[in-house]
Amino acid sequence: QVQLVESGGGLVQPGDSLRLSCAASGRAGSSLVMGWFRQAPGKEREFVAACSWNGVNHYYTDSVKGRFTISKDNAKNTVDLQMSSLKPDDTAVYYCAAADYDPLNSYRSTIMTPDYWGQGTQVTVSS
Repeated sequence: QVQLVESGGGLVQPGDSLRLSCAASGRAGSSLVMGWFRQAPGKEREFVAACSWNGVNHYYTDSVKGRFTISKDNAKNTVDLQMSSLKPDDTAVYYCAAADYDPLNSYRSTIMTPDYWGQGTQVTVSS
């Protein structure tokens, strides 16, 4: 069973930066596609970013392109989300997600139906 544990959330001001980390256990990182989702109050959970199994390819939702950077370290079994130029609209609970690597499907489609979820970490952007 894969377990995902997030860290790094907090309260920041608009324009600030914040880095979220997710540590995976129970499976080698190289066998997982990993990413981040978020859920704002009163809204549905939405996709934010994802990495291919080897960390080479990255995929972002339009609203965070150019501001967020996802990175995956298979040696450490971690996936990080570096968030810059944060806006109040980025306020949400951020969830780490992982899916079993499927060589027959693109990582972009695989991550949309995660097999595993973290418990979530709160990010609040407010002045």
